[in-house]
Amino acid sequence: MTQDISIQLTTEIKQLVTVDQAWHYGIIPKSTDDRQINFYIEEQKNTLLIQNELEMLFGKRVDLQPLPADQIQKALGVHYRKGHKNVRAKQLALVNNEADDFLFSMVTEANALGSSDIHIEAYEEKCRVRMRIDGRLVERYVLNQRDYPALINKIKIKSNLDIAEKRLPQDGRIYFTSNAEKFDIRVSILPALYGEKVVLRLLSKDITNIDVAELGFDDAQLQHYLEAIKKPHGIILISGPTGSGKTTTLYATLKVLNKETTNILTIEDPIEYTLEGINQVQLRENIGLTFASALRTFLRQDPDIIMLGEIRDAETAQMAIRAALTGHLVLSTIHTNSAWGTITRLMDMGIPSFLIANTVNLSAAQRLVRLLCPHCKEEAELSRGMFPPFYIQPRQLTSHFIATGCEYCFYTGYRGRKAIYELIPVDKDLSDQIRNGTTNPDTALNKRSITRLSSAAFALLEKGQTSIEEVYSIMMNNV
Repeated sequence: MTQDISIQLTTEIKQLVTVDQAWHYGIIPKSTDDRQINFYIEEQKNTLLIQNELEMLFGKRVDLQPLPADQIQKALGVHYRKGHKNVRAKQLALVNNEADDFLFSMVTEANALGSSDIHIEAYEEKCRVRMRIDGRLVERYVLNQRDYPALINKIKIKSNLDIAEKRLPQDGRIYFTSNAEKFDIRVSILPALYGEKVVLRLLSKDITNIDVAELGFDDAQLQHYLEAIKKPHGIILISGPTGSGKTTTLYATLKVLNKETTNILTIEDPIEYTLEGINQVQLRENIGLTFASALRTFLRQDPDIIMLGEIRDAETAQMAIRAALTGHLVLSTIHTNSAWGTITRLMDMGIPSFLIANTVNLSAAQRLVRLLCPHCKEEAELSRGMFPPFYIQPRQLTSHFIATGCEYCFYTGYRGRKAIYELIPVDKDLSDQIRNGTTNPDTALNKRSITRLSSAAFALLEKGQTSIEEVYSIMMNNV
């Protein structure tokens, strides 16, 4: 009987073969030296034929160790994750049509895997490439130090940046296109200790699947939200940390509001999706095109609806208030931890409470939560000690579901993400309290049965859709 082996791979060993090669031959690299490469292989494969092919392919001796097919399949799912979009390398093309390079293959793989960001980093002895998939960074490649400068220069050339400048940060853009879709890559370069760190943000232009009803609102929240955006003037504010889906919520809202009779203007950094019928402006602070300056011009463009990518400072906040007071609907994001925190943040920016009370229609906070894979999640006993200290359960739970991992989720235990929301519609009574400068809104919010972020996270846990590890920090911040 073949010994049951849990196959662990370093990134260096993993990248000996491509994803296609690993799945085609049913092999997992084990080790290598100057003369020989050792592989695990499915035991029912024709090892002699495959050995000959691999020796011709790699130019070295090849040794194959048979293992049960289920072990190989599991290792392939873990280490050689296939893209869910079925995008092949030859389908995409850079603007200069240089497809046969590592940069092209790396971006193609990231797009196929649904990655939002690619991190390229240099250290003392090695360089690595990580991809953010479902909100988590995963190491995909390790590079030689000698190859790193050439890769950075290729990125700079394609994004029209200065290849000679290595001391200052730089920002640029790369435009990709394919037969099926178009997307941009925002490039950020930062000088670090051992070389320049590059982050590539993949910006999809496809908004066909964005629907406000599918974002994650419960029925009551969806009704409140749709009522708030139907008002002809006022401010809708979405808060949350970076990567919590705020921009997606705004674009879904714009899809609802986009009509032939409405003039919609946006100022964004960056423009992540393009919307037909909406006038979108790219922020360019280096030439003075800031959120505040763009907003001043917007007010002379006869707008009905204005979308600001983010309220970053007091000047932008004041301009947004002014736009709302003069009869416009303003949508924007802001960085706070809760929906009520948005109100207090505006006060901290120096906005008078009576102006906030008169203009804010709705304040929302959101988070993205990874969902357990429905094919492999397992039920387990739940104890009180698993919750954050001082957290009070809305309802008593005796069991919960945990992540295990299977071929459907690439053995991560999670598949997809869902947004959870905390919405505060500002009615007349709450508006009066804001005007009077209330700083303890708990009584007013409890009276309105506002679903807090911690309660929404608990609801997902109760339904078995996520794990306690995934929502622990949300519960901890909203005790």
